Amino acid sequence: MAEIIKTYKQSVPAMRFIGKKYGDSDRVNGTFGTKWDEWYQNGWFEEIKKQPYEELKDIYEDYEAEIGLVRGSGDSFEYWIGKFMPENTVIPEGFKHIDFPKGNFGICWLYGKESEVFGQEVSCLEKLKEDGFVVVGDCFERYCARFAPDEKGNVTLDICFYVK
Repeated sequence: MAEIIKTYKQSVPAMRFIGKKYGDSDRVNGTFGTKWDEWYQNGWFEEIKKQPYEELKDIYEDYEAEIGLVRGSGDSFEYWIGKFMPENTVIPEGFKHIDFPKGNFGICWLYGKESEVFGQEVSCLEKLKEDGFVVVGDCFERYCARFAPDEKGNVTLDICFYVK
């Protein structure tokens, strides 16, 4: 069973999220795994990274992370795959963007087998609230270096929410 091993607040600058938007009809067997496969096969993360983003290195920890962004619910549900980039980054052809103001992320580190860490957004939301965070916006999965399996075969997935 996956466990939350850390929560913390991270201040971030205004950023532009660049990616592609999906809906419930894009799920295969209940997940967006095939869309992630499509991203790697088509080199879309590399396409986005052709734009300068190194300036984030000193102001946004895990700036190289790949993001699965969840917006809305019900009929307005959106799942985006992409990256956070510096504000005003040029949007490559074939991609969309969302501009986010300067703010804070409330971050949960979920530790466990890869098959156990997905779908834990509600537990993370509850833990952040329990730890005194006030959630004010979107939720996202952040895939960074911690997501690589350790010696026990476990990964750490960041589940993040915009917080006050």
